[in-house]
This record gives sequence, C-alpha cells and structure tokens, in this order.
Amino acid sequence: MKKILLKSPAKVNLYLRIINRRPDGFHNLVTIFERINLFDSIELKAIKENKIRIYCDHKDVPTGPKNLVYKVAQKLKDDFRLSQGVEIRIVKRIPVAAGMAGGSSNAATVILGLNRLWNLRLSQAKMVAYASQIGSDVAFFLYDTSWALGTQRGEKIRPLKLSRKLWHVLVIPRIKLYAKDVYGRLKLQLTKKSDDANILLQHLKKNRLDAVSALMTNDLESTVMEIYPQLKWLKMRMEQLKCFKVLVSGSGPCVYGLVSSRTEALRIRKILNQKYSRVFVAQTF
Repeated sequence: MKKILLKSPAKVNLYLRIINRRPDGFHNLVTIFERINLFDSIELKAIKENKIRIYCDHKDVPTGPKNLVYKVAQKLKDDFRLSQGVEIRIVKRIPVAAGMAGGSSNAATVILGLNRLWNLRLSQAKMVAYASQIGSDVAFFLYDTSWALGTQRGEKIRPLKLSRKLWHVLVIPRIKLYAKDVYGRLKLQLTKKSDDANILLQHLKKNRLDAVSALMTNDLESTVMEIYPQLKWLKMRMEQLKCFKVLVSGSGPCVYGLVSSRTEALRIRKILNQKYSRVFVAQTF
C-alpha cells in the first residue's frame, strides 16, 4: 500500500485586526501569519475499501465527519468520484483548540497529501479553493512560506518574502477555546483604518524588535480574557520575565511571548514550567 508521511505545522498571529462583520456571519480581518516549528505528524495510506478512516492519539480530536481532515477527504472523494479509500493517522503535538490552527493545518496537509496519493493533479489555486470551503485558516498552510498576510476571512493569502526568524515562548493552559465562541462574544468597535500591519512588516524586515513589538496586536484578546480572566495573570507574568511582547494567538488560549534568542526563550520556559505543564519554545519555520 502506498504511504505518505507529512509534517503539519502550527502558526501564531503576530497581528490580528478585525475590520467588520460580514453578511455571512464571518468577519473581515487583517492578520499576519507566522508558521512555527511545532508540528503534528500525518500519515496517509491508500486502502482498497471505499472508506475514510481516521485515527488520532488525542482523545479530544473527532475521527468522524466533524474532523476537518475527514471533510477534506470526503469532499475530494465526492468531487472526483473516487472508489478508493484512505487511512489517515494523526499524531498530535500542537495543542487542541489553542488558537494555533492545528486542525486547519491538518486539513491543509491532507489536501496536499491526497493530491499526491490520489494523483489528483490539483493546481495550488484549486487546492486553495478547497481550503477556503473548509476553514478560514486552512489556505495559509498550502503556501510554502513562513510569513503571510491574510485578509477577508483570513483565507485570502499573500505570501511574504521575509527571511527573519523569531523566537517565542508559548504557554497553553489546559483550557479549550473555540473560535466560534470567541467571535460570538466579540464586541466590535469602530476604529480608523490604519496601515499598522505593513508598518510592522517593514520593521520586521529591518530586525527592529522593539518597533515590531509595539505594533503587535490581537483584537480578539480582550474577549478571550473576558472568558478566561486567569490568562491576564499569565500575560502579566510573561511580561515580568522580560518578553518583548506577550499576546494571545488567534482565538486563544495560547499565550506567547516574543523574545530575543533561543537562550532567553529557554530561560523563561524553565521558570514557567514550574506552574504550567505545556510550555513550548518555538521559532519561525
């Protein structure tokens, strides 16, 4: 049986600004995606039976139609009228429901994998079209880029040619937050449109971490902390430990700090490990 083994990376949002609510219930936004070197592993194996079988080592990950990976596989099977099946095994390292897009990354990785496994010959544009039907963050992971600007729902991707690699400390408390719940409680405030995302990117190109940190923002953060006020203490503690900037990633509850080096990241992780069981050091990938 033919097998494909792929890595499925996580992301953080260096910048996330909500523009407005759309008629379809989603929100228009501007975000800077950063791919990081924290990965799930996904194995795809062709099977003779006309079935989609998903296995995962994490108890909170559904293995049926609610899983984005299942939806991707089913959609491709239906559209291409395929009688062959697939067995998909997911080994999770990216925390679930943490604002790091693990599920979206898994879905994108499976699109890439099934395009090869089933010899579908989909162009990148076609794969992006499928990704946009599955979830807002999925498309980003189809591009071979560390950085991208996301607009509309986040599915409109502009890859960015940035060689800069950042170091982060990430803390994921053992709570789960789902994007729909955070967006459902979001209180939109009318603000002036700004070009902060592009200004941030210019500072990033020039390695001005102080200037970058001053512009990093997440419009979802206040809502996340309203739901889980204990995250305010975590953010304050990470600021005390001298992170350049501390921010919630996406819809949380991952709280991450921008630091100057791997050495500094490891120092901070050692301290945070005394209280939290899920503390990661990660770099731009």
